[in-house]
Amino acid sequence: MNTIIARIKIKEGKEDAALEALKKMADGVEANEPGTLAYIVHRSMDDPSEVVFFELYEDDEAAKAHSGGDSMKAFQSGFADIFDVSQVKIERLERVAGVVR
Repeated sequence: MNTIIARIKIKEGKEDAALEALKKMADGVEANEPGTLAYIVHRSMDDPSEVVFFELYEDDEAAKAHSGGDSMKAFQSGFADIFDVSQVKIERLERVAGVVR
């Protein structure tokens, strides 16, 4: 399994557009990416402009399918208008212990 934590920042005044884009992205992942085991979008309670993604993929192929999929392409097409491209942080994690129910 592959885990990714991604953090992005919403541009000021773009909150509504950001939430709409994030929901559309998550819906697309759910409908079209069976190898994506979890795709959860969070908004920071300390900094509402920060969005944190928790992504869990079956394997490398599923992660690659996500990054090259139609939902990602649509999300990226308007990304720079809504999100601060200088504030993107993506971490790939190796699971060492834990449980998913």
